[in-house]
Amino acid sequence: MTKGKKRLLFVDDEPNVLEVLRRLLDLCGEPWEGVFCTGVDDALDALRREAFDVIVSDIRMPKKDGIALLEAVRGDEALSRIPIIILTGEGDRTLKRRVLDLGATDLLNKPVGREDLIARLRSAIRIKEFEDHLANQVEVLDGLVRERTRQLEKSHREVVWRLAKAGEFRDDQTGNHVARVAWCSYILARRMGRNGGFAELLFLTSPLHDIGKIGVPDKILLKEGPLTPEERAVIETHTEIGESILRQPPKSIMMAAQAIPNGYTTDDEALPSPLLQMATVITRSHHEKWDGSGYPDGLAGEDIPVEARMVALVDVYDALRSKRPYKPAMSNEEAVAILQKGEGSHFDPRMLESFLDENNHIVEVYDRFGEEGE
Repeated sequence: MTKGKKRLLFVDDEPNVLEVLRRLLDLCGEPWEGVFCTGVDDALDALRREAFDVIVSDIRMPKKDGIALLEAVRGDEALSRIPIIILTGEGDRTLKRRVLDLGATDLLNKPVGREDLIARLRSAIRIKEFEDHLANQVEVLDGLVRERTRQLEKSHREVVWRLAKAGEFRDDQTGNHVARVAWCSYILARRMGRNGGFAELLFLTSPLHDIGKIGVPDKILLKEGPLTPEERAVIETHTEIGESILRQPPKSIMMAAQAIPNGYTTDDEALPSPLLQMATVITRSHHEKWDGSGYPDGLAGEDIPVEARMVALVDVYDALRSKRPYKPAMSNEEAVAILQKGEGSHFDPRMLESFLDENNHIVEVYDRFGEEGE
């Protein structure tokens, strides 16, 4: 705890009382420095200019009294930890109870005895030192928590990105499809007035939209030429496979995690993180269509989650622009023409309008993270 000179603020409307307090302070032999004010406003000005360790205030003063000072100090977060000793000549227990209820640290009756005052000041200073020490420790711990949270968030983002690229690598050797989807989804979200938190979360989660392709056999996923109805049905299961991957870990994995000494604990009832919540919604619903003809649930219109509608639009555009085993890449103009044909059937009309308004930025993303890009 801190040592050295302590600064004490004395407040009393009677100058002769302040002079007595000054002499007591000079004679006590302690490394204390006093500042003396004859009114509450002057005291508050001093408190805002300088740091103090203890306040000693009379209760009865004209204009603003000790209660007003007490309320002002306790109501100011920057000053609220300063101990306050109230001086009173009153025998009214109700008044004393009120003062204590408002947060006074101690009460002293006037006239003040030298030894009594010094003892109360020492006690108040110890309280202030302890509270300052505690506040510093809390600040240090808060800093450690913030840094640890930042590191965990960074780790989560890296894991999400690598998982998304691993899923996409099976039919996109550069893995840049997920980068383009992430950036274009972010651009679309901001264009539609979504706040930064939503747009940033969409940026992080949209790359996981096709993670369920991990469960689709290569002979179907990489087939050159048209798919049979049966093969198409298998492809469509990737939305539900992806949801099952993201929604809840298998119980065997959860039990194994609990068995690790000093390892993580899990809670079946715990809600998933916002990142996994959004990723799960996108993964399941990004093939729904505005007119209800999509899959897996046949949702229509605004029943389709907005994040899934955004990724659906971006994903189709990117699929059209990309070379695949079963088709060549299209130009931006060709892709836009196909999107426009899907207005009101495949795509949310207002969302499509926003996407087309941002087409220049979308093309910039595609140029940066193109098929040959790294």
